[in-house]
Amino acid sequence: MFKYLETFKVVYETKHFSKAAELLFIAQPTVSAQIKQLEADLGVALFIRNGRQEIETTPQGDLLYQKSVNLLDEWRELKLDLQHEKNQMTHCVIGASHTYSIYVLPDLIIQLKRVFPKLSITIKLMNSLAVVDALNKHEIDFGFIEKPLSMKHMHRFPLVKDQLVIVGSPEIGPWLVREETSGVYYYTQRFIEEHDIKQEQVSIHNNEIIVALLKKGYGCSIISERAAQGLDYKHLSEKYQRHFYLITRDQESRDELSKLVTWIRQQARDTSSN
Repeated sequence: MFKYLETFKVVYETKHFSKAAELLFIAQPTVSAQIKQLEADLGVALFIRNGRQEIETTPQGDLLYQKSVNLLDEWRELKLDLQHEKNQMTHCVIGASHTYSIYVLPDLIIQLKRVFPKLSITIKLMNSLAVVDALNKHEIDFGFIEKPLSMKHMHRFPLVKDQLVIVGSPEIGPWLVREETSGVYYYTQRFIEEHDIKQEQVSIHNNEIIVALLKKGYGCSIISERAAQGLDYKHLSEKYQRHFYLITRDQESRDELSKLVTWIRQQARDTSSN
């Protein structure tokens, strides 16, 4: 049953049997057969098969998805508990945006492992919007983002401030810019519009590549001051100061992870008060 629910979850999110098959590394007929078996077991239709490539969901399918994500979370946690029963390890999946993961997260991980020695950590690197999406889909336990995004059933907590700076010559360019869903994209476009900049823009979906190009003297970019160490840069005004945020779901069923999130928030409070 849980295998069928996992397949259903991927089909629901992709709205494609073929895309779901690719993500699950199984054949499309197998996906179709598992969905048909699940529908037979439940006695309801979960999807509307209209001959189009993208399928539609039924109200019963929507309800099953809402209920099954928590059920699958609990099932995965149960399997992890059974696997780690001897050493009582707690597994945690963290999603982190680029700048935070490179320049802030390493120190936090070291501290977390000291305070929570039985913690097993998996880190997924993604932009801010992808972190929120992954949290909503229960693919991560909590995340760190650079953009004040929020969704229903989630909490957002400011951690530390991050000053943005400009590296390179704005008048010469080319401008090295992140993708639209990244945390710094909005600030870059604001600066470009305010100064009526017409230079070429090169979209690069990786902060480290941008920094590497800047270190070679190529291009211009707005980046975190943390990433600009060793480079000649210019401070921007306070309106180009942002926060890194911790985002969590409304409820965390695992007590150890609740303690971990509480500890992270307390560390942020202690740091800001000093």
